[in-house]
Amino acid sequence: MSNVERLLQWGASRTGRKLLKFAATSAVSTVISGTLLVVIYGARLITSEVLATLVANLLAMVPAYHLVRRWAWGKRGRSHWRREVVPYVGMSLLGTSFSLIGANVAHHLVHTHHWPHLLNTALVEGTNLGSFAIFWVLKILVFNRIFHVGPEMPVSSGPRHARVR
Repeated sequence: MSNVERLLQWGASRTGRKLLKFAATSAVSTVISGTLLVVIYGARLITSEVLATLVANLLAMVPAYHLVRRWAWGKRGRSHWRREVVPYVGMSLLGTSFSLIGANVAHHLVHTHHWPHLLNTALVEGTNLGSFAIFWVLKILVFNRIFHVGPEMPVSSGPRHARVR
């Protein structure tokens, strides 16, 4: 079996589908937070690199939670605060905290070098993106444990037996 065939087989498995969906939700949430950051900081609605990063990431947290919970992990109904919401928010705040370290570095560079605002915006966006890239794998491991659903039920390929009366 070739590597391509193994990859396709893995992608069709329950775990593969779940991780691919998680990757897609991460991409969507990254686009949401990145767009918000570019609008908030780029349009100078918030001129602080750190505060703009914080606001963009906090605003993106809500749709990201619902997307990962419902689509990637297939959870429905009310969220369980202790088992789902608190760990998700905790991990998200950890990622946001790390991105704030990057925003502080960007702040220092922006105010030291006096670059054009467009370049500053790209720098702030890049540090935010890089910060969250570091946490991506960790999030997969933690969220997979939080939103774990039972094992897939095997599908019988044999004939059904008629009930005898």
